[in-house]
Amino acid sequence: MPTDLPIAGRRPYYHAHGVTLYQADCRDVLAELADASIDFVFTDPPYGADQNTGDLNAALGKRAGKKRRAIANDSSDAADSLVRHLFAASRRLLKPGHCLACCCHGSGGKDLKYAKWSVWLEAVLDFKAAIVWDKGPMGLGWHYRRSYELVLVAKKPGAACQWHDTTKRVENVIRPGQYGIRKVPGRVRKHPTQKPPELAAHFLRLHTQPGGLVLDPFAGGGATLAAAVATGRRAIGVELER
Repeated sequence: MPTDLPIAGRRPYYHAHGVTLYQADCRDVLAELADASIDFVFTDPPYGADQNTGDLNAALGKRAGKKRRAIANDSSDAADSLVRHLFAASRRLLKPGHCLACCCHGSGGKDLKYAKWSVWLEAVLDFKAAIVWDKGPMGLGWHYRRSYELVLVAKKPGAACQWHDTTKRVENVIRPGQYGIRKVPGRVRKHPTQKPPELAAHFLRLHTQPGGLVLDPFAGGGATLAAAVATGRRAIGVELER
């Protein structure tokens, strides 16, 4: 086993090009990472929306002759539990002044994830901003069609925020096509809220420097890891499915 792994004794699923990927429950891996070892967290956790379980996504897939799998830990309670665990762990794992960026469902309903998650973030980190990603064109929805998602950003206290933009023109809205960010087309998307690597890359450039270590505990299709390679960062990913 290579000697430069972030966790001694834990065998990775993949380890090359500055990326280490573990097939495991992220809670187990987070517990084994060293204090103040992470430069940035970028992640897209389960939204707690029970997607692909009788919802509009599932109905559209059935109509198109496709069977869409239910998403693990996507019940409301399971997603909330995972996210709260990540936020608490990030307080220990991040270096002072370094940030977490967590993608979040922006729609309404009875279970306002973006409101709850923002409050939970503020309880353990310094909440910085809710960034609107205007995906365009319109998405699904029964009445108000969904056209955006949120990225919640928070900083570990103890130092000034790691911020590496020099243009002074970064807004709290990302518009369609800006920074080369475009939503993954439905014909190739394997997940209802699958993110393009360019979205993670935008935040990596703002909050990290080349060589920095990025963590994604819900790695999914690997968009954050691909963004790290493309921008010259290192990354640790964790994912349940091979």
